[in-house]
Amino acid sequence: MLRLSLRLLALVALVNFAGLATAADKEEFRPLFDGKSLDGWVQRGGKAKYEVKDGEIVGTSVLGTPNSFLCTDRDYGDFILEVEFKVHPGMNSGIQIRSQCFEEDKTIEHNGKQIKIAAGRVHGYQVEIDPSDRAWSGGIYDEGRRGWLNDLKDNKEARQAFKQNEWNKYRVECKGDSIKTWINGVPAADLKDSMTPSGFISLQVHSTKKEEPMQVRWRNVRIIELK
Repeated sequence: MLRLSLRLLALVALVNFAGLATAADKEEFRPLFDGKSLDGWVQRGGKAKYEVKDGEIVGTSVLGTPNSFLCTDRDYGDFILEVEFKVHPGMNSGIQIRSQCFEEDKTIEHNGKQIKIAAGRVHGYQVEIDPSDRAWSGGIYDEGRRGWLNDLKDNKEARQAFKQNEWNKYRVECKGDSIKTWINGVPAADLKDSMTPSGFISLQVHSTKKEEPMQVRWRNVRIIELK
């Protein structure tokens, strides 16, 4: 009888574990982009062109305008974000997370230092899109504030994971002071930082000095909000 009870307990534990594994495998994302329009998004910063083509958000560079950002119209704190992108080899871009934009000039203090933020300046954590030879795609840059927080100079595997002229996939996990990124399934950045616990998500088209328009494309932009 005791042996039978132990077997039943083991079977129940196995079933429960399998259920948890299945739930983890079936993460329930919801789309941030409906594939048809830019509803739920607002442009800030420069005047780069954003449009929807073939179920993708297409960002096109414009000469002489500052960095441009297509931002979600609400903030997100703890979440898992997945997005696919394809970028022109000569272009720089990025995906802002937990980012902000003030209506007036503001000075913030961090670790005893004062940082001046101009009105209308999008600032905050950015998951870099870097098709250059440096290949720091997936690293974390602090746009408009502190610069690089977690580059990829010591992460050869992540640098090699980027696929030039092809679609790439990011996964970004923000939980408390932890920000982690993956590029095409390869771990990239792993940052502990609590400066900004929440903010909007945005798609960047970097400023350029090149007359030739360059494009970056995004698709399958989706999120799980964590409680």
